[in-house]
Amino acid sequence: MISKINQMRYLHIKNVSAIADFSTEAGVRYRYRLEVKKHGATESSKTVCVVMQNPSYAGAEEADKSVQFLEKNIFELNLPEFDNVGRLIVVNQFARIQTNDFEGLPSDIGSRNDQAIAAAIMESEIVVIAWGSSNRFHSRKEHVLDLLKRQQGKHLYQTKMHPSRGRYAGFIMPLQL
Repeated sequence: MISKINQMRYLHIKNVSAIADFSTEAGVRYRYRLEVKKHGATESSKTVCVVMQNPSYAGAEEADKSVQFLEKNIFELNLPEFDNVGRLIVVNQFARIQTNDFEGLPSDIGSRNDQAIAAAIMESEIVVIAWGSSNRFHSRKEHVLDLLKRQQGKHLYQTKMHPSRGRYAGFIMPLQL
């Protein structure tokens, strides 16, 4: 069952809380980070960083289809890759909030986005590249992967498809850099 707010609006799953880092710069809205914490998570709980393409409306009060799908995969399905995970940090290649006709321009990256991605990767034991098998933003993709290569000792995964189109079976697979 999918929890929705109005049409095509999704709730966070039960037993989590979320905080978001939004910013408006020159009249453009950005989301640099969305953090979802499982209730009862301990200091020894692991953190997963998920890097997607660009954010939609998900924030502290509501999720979107992709975020809710990730929450279910990470917190509810008991996948061995996500054993003892208590926190999810979602960042994006581009921080500009735009769901239709996204162009991926340099101005869509956002002034603090590279720092947000690097910090999220550094804070995490597990990193999932979740833009799916196709990513038309080649130079931005390479830049994000270079940020990831600078970190050692992370468990790395990628998704077969973007989470908004995901299927639970076989959704993630190991990532080789």
